[in-house]
Amino acid sequence: MKVTRRMKRMGRARKPVPGMSLTSLMDVFTILVFFLLVNSSSAQTLESPKNIALPASVAQTKPNETIVIMVSEENIMVQGTIVALTNDVIGSKQEYIPGIVEELNAKKKNIIGISTKTIASSREVTILSDKTIKFRLLKKVMTSSTLAGYEKISMAVIQKATQN
Repeated sequence: MKVTRRMKRMGRARKPVPGMSLTSLMDVFTILVFFLLVNSSSAQTLESPKNIALPASVAQTKPNETIVIMVSEENIMVQGTIVALTNDVIGSKQEYIPGIVEELNAKKKNIIGISTKTIASSREVTILSDKTIKFRLLKKVMTSSTLAGYEKISMAVIQKATQN
């Protein structure tokens, strides 16, 4: 192939294609990562199971990360572990529920990582209870929590709009 004058001229005029600058791309991704890290830790919602209908409230304070006790019409669970059946507890003459006391004491001893350490050291319990549960049963759950050393007890509710 013969090189013409036009090809020589076009060869001189062609500038090399600059490489892609990754500096600005890295800056964008760094800012995005920091944004996601800061905003992901502020989510403080408890997911209520489908078999528990929580009562409504106008409470404005966000819940802390605590040990969760779920009381449904069938059973009582501490952090997802079934500790007692509701019908057995209602029929019992005891003022407390031994399964809750045992499980809460076990949670104090079994600390894995920073998040479980803060939860166990806070000595707080959040009770997710169906709104149809009798207060006698809730009193036994609260008594059991206090016997295990968890004296700050919160009740989980669904936040509704404030009425002005």
